[in-house]
Amino acid sequence: MIITTTPTIEGHPVLEYKGIVTGETIIGANFVKDFLASIRDFIGGRSAAYEKVLREGKDTSLQEMAQRAEELGANAIIGMDLDYETLGQGGSMLMVTCSGTAVRI
Repeated sequence: MIITTTPTIEGHPVLEYKGIVTGETIIGANFVKDFLASIRDFIGGRSAAYEKVLREGKDTSLQEMAQRAEELGANAIIGMDLDYETLGQGGSMLMVTCSGTAVRI
């Protein structure tokens, strides 16, 4: 499954538009990660724990979107957009959403 942020795929004309597809993931960050991240904020540096959560949310959302596209008979997704938001009390939850147009190329 080709997934791209562009509206076309060079060398591959769109043969059929299947519709909009989405993927959504909501992940909770536990208190240990929050504590370790607060220490990182204080002393500086990257938070590997939060980066891992971000990647996990992105990967899960993209997989879900690709699965929905395959169910429609698509073999590519164009115009993909990826968004991150925090939810819950104190921003304790991370929501990752993606959307795009499922197509046959």
